Amino acid sequence: MALGAAALLTGSFMTLAEEPAAAAGQKATLVSSTQPAGTLDPSLANEVKAAINRSMDWLVTQQKEDGSWSDPKFPALTALALQAILDGDHPKKKEVVAKAVKYILSCVQKDGGIYVALPGLKDGGTKGGGLSNYNTAICMMALHAVGDPSLDKVIQNARTFVAGAQYLGDDVYKGGFGYDKQTDRPYTDLLNTYYSVEALKVTADKEDSRPATEKKVDINWNETVKFIEKMQNKADAGDQAGGFFYNPTDPKAGTSTNKDANVVIFRSFGSMTYAGMLALVHANVSRDDVRVKSAFEWAAAHWTLDENPGMGAQGVYFFYNILTKCLKAYGQDLVPIKDKEPLNWKAEVAKKLVSLQRIEPKNGEGYWKNDVNRYWEDNPVLTTAYTLRALEMVAK
Repeated sequence: MALGAAALLTGSFMTLAEEPAAAAGQKATLVSSTQPAGTLDPSLANEVKAAINRSMDWLVTQQKEDGSWSDPKFPALTALALQAILDGDHPKKKEVVAKAVKYILSCVQKDGGIYVALPGLKDGGTKGGGLSNYNTAICMMALHAVGDPSLDKVIQNARTFVAGAQYLGDDVYKGGFGYDKQTDRPYTDLLNTYYSVEALKVTADKEDSRPATEKKVDINWNETVKFIEKMQNKADAGDQAGGFFYNPTDPKAGTSTNKDANVVIFRSFGSMTYAGMLALVHANVSRDDVRVKSAFEWAAAHWTLDENPGMGAQGVYFFYNILTKCLKAYGQDLVPIKDKEPLNWKAEVAKKLVSLQRIEPKNGEGYWKNDVNRYWEDNPVLTTAYTLRALEMVAK
């Protein structure tokens, strides 16, 4: 799909009314303006900054005394909030970060993983319930973002743990990553593979400080790319072509048929398409590669911010987060929309997320929450962390 040349785009954006919200959860009021492609109009940029500040205040007040956020059994929730705080400039940032790091370090296990060993689970945090790989991947990225060399050993051990979770059996799951380092059955999926690939890519510099007596950690990248490719609908999949799905056996967005209506295929959906595309980029697949280009084309053809395409409201805040990270990494300012002007996606994301912020009437703090209880998105700490990082990225 040919991309349109950069041009000035006209659009409307959202700004907050001067009057305080009358009730918890009250939405923003709209006014109009314009902004050049790839940037935010100064007024919209100010509204984004205000939304970020309100949510930083809210997130700081939600931190528990032990340094965790939300459910302490899943340190990834704390790590996601920590990453959002690290991206900002809150007056209590130093104190909040120190407490969060201390809590995450308390979750480090002897095997190098960063998770909580849950009672009743075989091997503590493994066998699915502890989400050991998911938690470790997200926590090691947060610790890396802190930038403290004293954390290098913890990150190196976490890299060993995550890399060791790659499944290399001889079946459809080969090359991918699942929720666990060990399982009773082969199982991998694109979400865990994306997080694992991103974590290993982001923290790769820590191999430079690994002791010479230790073997450097890496994964079989060729098999990883092959697994990611299995989750992508091919050219004969009709309007599903280029998009990604969750794993080889679970059609979370349902099924369809190919263009000849004689083969059942798993339907593509938005969050997994951006996750698959970004995983390929992290795996050093060129943006000009047909797999990356076709993913972007599917995303452009199914562009909307009103839902997670193919999944409705399910996982929509993760969708906003991964869309922003993916397009930022892809280096694309404009999204080509059929029969319309190319879209300044940063401005559109900013408008949408500002409009969805819920404001506490008593103190003016802000947060986000999904009323559809799927993928933990009824947890406002999780959705606020997702959204804060998305806003911080479009504001830069």
